[in-house]
Amino acid sequence: MLDLEAIRARIPILRHAIPMNNCSQAPQSDATRAAAEEYLRSWNEDGMDWTRWMDEVVAARAEFADLINARVDEVAAVSSVSHATSVVASALDFRTDRNVIVASGAEFPTVGHVWLAQRPLGAEVRWVTARDGVVEPADYLAHIDGRTRIVSAAHAYFLNGALQDIGAVARVAHERGAWIFVDAYQSAGVAPVDVKAMDVDFLASGTLKFLMGTPGIAFLYVRPDLIAGLEPRVTGWFGRASPFAFDATRLDWSATAARLEAGTPAIFSAYVSRAGMRLLRETGRDEVYAHCRQLGEHIEREGARLGLQVHGGHAPFGRTTSTGFIVPDAHTVEDRLRARGVIASARGPVVRLAPHFYSTFDDVDRALRALRDEAGP
Repeated sequence: MLDLEAIRARIPILRHAIPMNNCSQAPQSDATRAAAEEYLRSWNEDGMDWTRWMDEVVAARAEFADLINARVDEVAAVSSVSHATSVVASALDFRTDRNVIVASGAEFPTVGHVWLAQRPLGAEVRWVTARDGVVEPADYLAHIDGRTRIVSAAHAYFLNGALQDIGAVARVAHERGAWIFVDAYQSAGVAPVDVKAMDVDFLASGTLKFLMGTPGIAFLYVRPDLIAGLEPRVTGWFGRASPFAFDATRLDWSATAARLEAGTPAIFSAYVSRAGMRLLRETGRDEVYAHCRQLGEHIEREGARLGLQVHGGHAPFGRTTSTGFIVPDAHTVEDRLRARGVIASARGPVVRLAPHFYSTFDDVDRALRALRDEAGP
């Protein structure tokens, strides 16, 4: 069981606000602040310590790998999920009979945009419609065939936190000879993510949301038997087997998932994000997931009791703590909530409330009552 009092003492913003915006940005903790200050100290006192800084990037990759049940050599450090999607797309050849990308209606726009940008290279993009806020595995069946190269699926829908049955989607894709790419940005850190159990080929997530980190860094898992065959056009010197050989005339690919990396990694973000992920691990991920599951069930149930309309009320595979409530003029409502000390996140037609492991049921109730008051006429 989580020691909420001890956890909350490590997150300063809780003294004056109720952060419900983890689906957009995690709050700062004492762990992430200390990590930021350690990098600034190193930069200030040492001027340059590339050996230590690169070790920190590797350690951040290892922390993410442990979170998703992968090995560190199966994970690449990239700058964002946009970057991760782009590098995967650039490793695919759409000039063959397998030129179809099947994407879900639950994609965050950046992922869909990357797939659409492949059309001049021969790709055909097919969309699986989200119905009542979710995408059912069966809905993929009509779209995946012998021409499908890759299937794209969001583990959790960014608008309402509804989880997809990724294992079932992966089986459909693999039965038809396609690969699967998973965006886990809205689930990693708040729900279990196991790349081996899901049997996915690629999985990406950044760290600034439920992983308690900061913008500027993300991670990309690659199924190990695929690594050697990938030669992405989006690349850079850290994708090389010997980056510090400084040979511009030779494209020697790393033997690990690092071949999908590009330029100099975000050192500062690696420090901070490693600390955020470590905080979750040391707190106890199983306990975090259990508490978050209870928070998610509570927020949906109490929101409905207060007369708030949940976006995608049908969530057969569960949802994260992130719940979208349909309101008029969502961004104005977000501003009104902030004035009342509740930090929410507006997206399109919804205001999302997304508590995390440090949140209490009282936090959720206060946020819901404020939303009810501010979303009314």
